Amino acid sequence: MDEAGLIERAQAGDVQAYNTLVLHYQELAYNVAYRIMGEADSATDATQEAFISAYRALGSFRGGSFKSWLMRIVTNACYDELRRRKRRPQAALEALYVEDESPEPGTAFTTEVENPESYALRMDLQTAIIGCLQDLPEDQRVVAVMCDIEGFSYDEIADIVGVALGTVKSRLSRARSKLRDCLQGFGELLPAEYRLTGEG
Repeated sequence: MDEAGLIERAQAGDVQAYNTLVLHYQELAYNVAYRIMGEADSATDATQEAFISAYRALGSFRGGSFKSWLMRIVTNACYDELRRRKRRPQAALEALYVEDESPEPGTAFTTEVENPESYALRMDLQTAIIGCLQDLPEDQRVVAVMCDIEGFSYDEIADIVGVALGTVKSRLSRARSKLRDCLQGFGELLPAEYRLTGEG
């Protein structure tokens, strides 16, 4: 895909060029929105609003990463939708267990073959994680979703969220610490490598 060419044509008013960009990024945009919002309808609304806003703001795009520019608009649309609905988002169950070719340690607790007991424990663990995620401030939840679930780099997240790199790192550190502390209350559900020992 000639992204630069499509952007240039879209900025000149070529709606079909913009539609091609939408088709290319719609899955990523929806996934990000879904994992922040936790509801399909809310994610759909936020994604649609984001693409409309992006089209209107195309003239302000001055190069760089179009993906980061677009994800910033998606994230802002999610914030707007959350404020509109005036309720806290819920992380989708499957959000924490996305398939990834090279998952980072701690992002998935699944194994390829499960027996019924381990499956039931994993479902309980997912429920526990959701409860812990709900307690995170929105700014910390967003960076946790972006980094640990979607796999964006710190630099990309800083660009998307519009904050300094150090702020991203501190928010992520606080988010992970809070999640870790929260999940210790469900220690029996955690795989052994994630449990704190008496020395921890």
